[in-house]
Amino acid sequence: MIFIVVKWTIHPDRADEWLSLVDDFTQATRAEEGNLFFEWSRSVDADNVFTLVEAFRDADAGAAHVQSEHFKTATAWMGDLVTKKPDLVYVEAPGQDGWGEMGEVTPTRS
Repeated sequence: MIFIVVKWTIHPDRADEWLSLVDDFTQATRAEEGNLFFEWSRSVDADNVFTLVEAFRDADAGAAHVQSEHFKTATAWMGDLVTKKPDLVYVEAPGQDGWGEMGEVTPTRS
């Protein structure tokens, strides 16, 4: 599995529309055969910062993602909305195929 986290800093005057603007891209990516998850979160500290947590089955699936038409289309207009290049963490996690459970916390009520 490849695990990627991207932090996006959006122009403040466009931040409220960001999730709507990336919706087609998000849905198309989630439909990719090698996509495991693709999830956006908005910062609680800065309204114009969004974090994308994504994973792909393997490097080949990640390569197919960046070569897809929806990726090329999205990255063509995204530069107009960011205030700086997005920050990225990319990790290869062999043997994993998605989320695992945290061992230290167990629900105590249902």
